[in-house]
Amino acid sequence: MTEIVDKQAAPPAPPGSRTYNEWARNDTLEDYSLRYAPKSFRRWSPYVVATTALGGIAYLADFAIGGSIAVSHGFTSAMVAILTAAVVIFLTGIPISYYSAKYSIDMDLLTRGAGFGYLGSTLTSVIYASFTFIFFALEGSIMAQALELGLHIPLALGYVICSLVVLPLVVYGMTALSRMQVWTQPVWLVLMVAPFVSIAVQEPEKFGKFTHFAGNSPTGSSLSMIGVGAGAGVALSLIAQIGEQVDYLRFMPDKTAANGRQWWAAVLSAGPGWVVLGALKQIGGAFLAFYIAGSVGLGMANEPIQQYVHGFGTFVAPVALGLATFFVILSQIKINSTNAYSGSLSWSNFFSRLTHRHPGRVVYIFLNVGIALALMEFGVFGFLNTVLGFYSNVAIAWIGAVVADLVVNKPLGLSPSYIEFKRAHLHHFNPVGFGSMLIASAVSIAAYFGAFGAYGKAFSPFVALVLAMVLSPLFAVVTKGRYYIARVDDLGAPHMAAAHMGEPHMDEAHMGAPHMSDAPGTLDCAVCATAFERPDMANCPFHQGTVCSLCCSLEKDCHDRCKSAETAGPVALAAPTLRATE
Repeated sequence: MTEIVDKQAAPPAPPGSRTYNEWARNDTLEDYSLRYAPKSFRRWSPYVVATTALGGIAYLADFAIGGSIAVSHGFTSAMVAILTAAVVIFLTGIPISYYSAKYSIDMDLLTRGAGFGYLGSTLTSVIYASFTFIFFALEGSIMAQALELGLHIPLALGYVICSLVVLPLVVYGMTALSRMQVWTQPVWLVLMVAPFVSIAVQEPEKFGKFTHFAGNSPTGSSLSMIGVGAGAGVALSLIAQIGEQVDYLRFMPDKTAANGRQWWAAVLSAGPGWVVLGALKQIGGAFLAFYIAGSVGLGMANEPIQQYVHGFGTFVAPVALGLATFFVILSQIKINSTNAYSGSLSWSNFFSRLTHRHPGRVVYIFLNVGIALALMEFGVFGFLNTVLGFYSNVAIAWIGAVVADLVVNKPLGLSPSYIEFKRAHLHHFNPVGFGSMLIASAVSIAAYFGAFGAYGKAFSPFVALVLAMVLSPLFAVVTKGRYYIARVDDLGAPHMAAAHMGEPHMDEAHMGAPHMSDAPGTLDCAVCATAFERPDMANCPFHQGTVCSLCCSLEKDCHDRCKSAETAGPVALAAPTLRATE
C-alpha cells in the first residue's frame, strides 16, 4: 500500500504509544463520545432507542416558554408563534435525524462533514454546549422552585441539589439512561396530562375563555405580527434540541429489510417528532398560565410548579403540592440527565481538538453542570425570553447551514453524498457551512438588536435561517466543493491516494466515494493498539498504519502531513489486517 508523506517527517511513533485513563477506556462510561458508534455497541432495539430519546423531552421549560409567550403576546399571537416554530423545527430535524441514524454519528461529527470542516465545527460544539447548559440551568431552576415550594428548601441550596442529583445517571451514559427513561416514561405521561383531563371534565368552559387571554400584550388577544415573530424566536431556541435527540439516535441499529418500518418510525418520532409533543406542551403551558393567572398573578403564571399545583388541585387537592413536586422533580431528572449527557459530548469534542487531550467524557459532565449551576445562581430563569431570543439567532444559523448541505447540496451533487467526519480526511475549515453560519448569525444578531427596525428584530431568527439556507449552496457552487474532502478514504482503495492527493476540485471520487459503514470487521489502531470497526479508522503515514479517529484527533506532532502534497514523497505502508466481527 502506498501513501504520501512529507520527506522531512519525524520518525513515526511506535505502535501502542498512547494509553487512555480508565474513564476514557470504559465503553459504558465513554459511550464512544468522539467516535462513530460501532455496530457491536448498538445492541438496543429501535423502540428502546426512540423511548430513551423521547424520555429526554420531559422538560418543563416548554410549559414555562409557552406560558411566557402567552403572557407577553396574548393568545392568538402565541398560538401562531408556537405552531410556526414547530413546523420549522420539524422540517429541519428530518434530514439531521436520518443522516445521524444512518451513519451512527452525533451532531458534532455530522456537522464536520456537512460543510463545516474539522475545526470549523469546533465553534458549533460551543453553540451546542451552550444549549445544554442554558436549558440545564432553566430546568434546574424549575426543579429548585418545586423544592422551595414543596419542601421549603432555599433556592440557592436547591440549585446545588438539582445539579448533583443527575450525576450518577449521566456518568453511566446510554446504559443507565435507557433504563431510567423507559421505566419512568409512562408515569410521567399520565401525570403530565392529568390536570388537562380534570379541567376538561370539571371546567370545560375554561378552554373557550382561553382564546380571549390577553396577558400583558398591548394588542390584547388579537394577532400581532411582531408578537408572532418575537414569540417564535423564543420557541425557535429549542431548534438545537435535535442535537440531543441524535445523541441517542446514533445508537440505532442498522436499517434492514426486516426492521425498516420500525427504524423509520423510531427515527421520525424520536428525531423531528419530539417537537410535536414539545409544541403541545407549550400550548399546555400557555393554557395553564391563563388558568392560574388570576390566582398567582401574571408574574408567576409561567412557573411550572405553580401551574401543576393548581392543576392537580382540581382533583387531588389534599396532595396537590406533594404530587406536583414529585412530577417536577421526575421531569427535571429525565431532561437534565440528557442535558448533562449531551453537554459532556460537545465539550469532549471541543477540548479534544483544541488541547489534543481526552481525559474522558465523564470529566466534562462536571464542567457542563458547573456552568449551569453558576447560571442558576445568577437567576437565569428571570431572563427567560431575553436569553432564549438571543440564543435562537445563532442556533438556527448553525442548523440552517447543516440542513442546507443535507437537503440541497448533496442532492444537487455540490457536496459528497456521504458524511465524512475523520480529521485525516477533512480540511480544517469549509466556508460552505462555516461561512454561511457566521454571516447568517451576524446579520440576524444585528437585526435582533434593532438594526433593521421592529419587524427585523422580531423575525431575526428567520433572517438567520433564510440566509444560511441560501448561502450554503451558493458557497458550494463558488468553491466547487473543494473544501469538503482533503484526502479520500483509501483504506479499501490504495490507488486512490496518489491519484487524488491535493486535487483542487471536487471530482467523482470525492462526491460518491463509498462510506465504509457497511464494511464488516475491525482494524487495530497503530497508536492505542485497540481494535475498532472500519468506519472509525484511517490510514496514517506518520504512524505507518491505520489509526482510530480519536487517536488521529489527539495527534499533535504530525501537523496533518497526510493532507499536504507540497513536499511529498512516497512511503510504503503495511496493508491493514481486517478482523471479522460478529
